[in-house]
Amino acid sequence: MMSTVPQDEARGANVRPPFSEVAPRGVVVTYPMGHAALHDGHMAATRNELARHLAALMGFAYGGDYDALRHGGKPTYLVPSETMTTEMAARAGVSRESDLFGGVVPYPFVATKTITHPLVDVRSRAPMGWCPEFPRRVADVVLKGYSAFSTEDALAAGRKLLEHGKVRLKPGGGIAGLGQSVVDSVKDLALALDAVEPDAMARTGVVVEQDLSDVTTYSIGQVHVADLIGTYYGTQSMTMNNHGAEVYGGSEITVVRGDFDALTAWRLPEDVELAIAQARAYDAAANECFTGFYASRRNYDVAQGRDGAGQRRSGVLEQSWRQGGASGAEIGALEAFRADPSLKIVRAMTREVYGETPALPAGAVVYFSGVDASVGALTKYALTELYADAR
Repeated sequence: MMSTVPQDEARGANVRPPFSEVAPRGVVVTYPMGHAALHDGHMAATRNELARHLAALMGFAYGGDYDALRHGGKPTYLVPSETMTTEMAARAGVSRESDLFGGVVPYPFVATKTITHPLVDVRSRAPMGWCPEFPRRVADVVLKGYSAFSTEDALAAGRKLLEHGKVRLKPGGGIAGLGQSVVDSVKDLALALDAVEPDAMARTGVVVEQDLSDVTTYSIGQVHVADLIGTYYGTQSMTMNNHGAEVYGGSEITVVRGDFDALTAWRLPEDVELAIAQARAYDAAANECFTGFYASRRNYDVAQGRDGAGQRRSGVLEQSWRQGGASGAEIGALEAFRADPSLKIVRAMTREVYGETPALPAGAVVYFSGVDASVGALTKYALTELYADAR
């Protein structure tokens, strides 16, 4: 998967930026919101560590959780746990992408998976602000699927897609693959839909999408912090958690200094080039269709695999305009770019290891290590490395 890179441009990684010796120019704060699971435990601890690294990177102080009384009126940079709406952002003093690590959308559903696909019928239920133009714009760069905000519409969508193979049901507001199921009959789809809370169905909906086999999921993204821009491609890995379930285990990304044009200037494998092109088309459509949208952290999952007929398919699954599983690697890459202005490209990764504390590689930056009340013993770390010729 790795491209060919000149050796003299693969240096300077694993160097953390020095803390500023002058008075900080502002404060970086965390902003818990949304899912209760994001407010404490390993997710909150990880977010706090990310905020500390961002503060050092920007020459800001770290201020803990946002407090309007303590932080109001000061230059403040937010690290929210989820994508913010314009209303939330205005209350917190956020008005542009340089004010936060994440994104801002005009309506809550725009931050969910349901923007990716069309409704099954022109009469289908939809949330306020629904933009039918967006799924039309991205139809050629996503998998076959529908979004639904009622059980009836979800079943109608399933009947259409099941004619061509298995389908995947995904909660619109789900995180880390939680709550997803694969079904091969309308009966099983109906049973899976029974588990969806009526309020969640009406508010964030569900996605009914063709399921792929032999899947590779690429992460395509960009982060913009202060004067630094990093753009990347990479893959995700899975691992077993303490309950024997397969869950997200980390990301490995190749990050270049600069924008998407800087990334595509390198010689890349065809599958990667396709994933990048699809992610860029999805990103451009979001910019054009959702007035008031902006983001300093943009991440797109692109799945490539075989459909029910055995045909190769590739498409964007969803967007993430908030701090995510790869953010430790993203920030590690920016730290390396800050430490060495001549550095053009690095390899960075995150790992989530369940069970006993693992032996860590040299240079690993730990974001969490301990026993979480929900998932048990867990260690999360990031690593930035020299980028070497893969041949």
